[in-house]
Amino acid sequence: MKITLTAMILVTIIMTIFSITILISKKTTMSREKNSPFECGFSNMSSARKPFSSHFFMIGILFLIFDIEISIILPLTNTSMTNMTEWLISSMMTMMILIAGLVNEWKTGMLEWTK
Repeated sequence: MKITLTAMILVTIIMTIFSITILISKKTTMSREKNSPFECGFSNMSSARKPFSSHFFMIGILFLIFDIEISIILPLTNTSMTNMTEWLISSMMTMMILIAGLVNEWKTGMLEWTK
């Protein structure tokens, strides 16, 4: 009974504070300037919903993929592997995967800037 009474009092206090904050907030009707994205105080020159080239998006994705691949390759050069053949096999496998991916992207035409 005591827990139920305490829970009801807490819910009442929370709802009261919530109602007071809604009543005293200075929310006014939104103007065109307040609804526009922030552009250093200047009015919008054009629509923010311009279409962009999907080819540019794919070039960006390729850049991220190669960037991650470089982060995989770099630790191979500074490794503490004692067995030289193990290091050689792992680095060659990584390079072959990278070269196969590059050849595939080249064959599908993903690396061409103009279409």
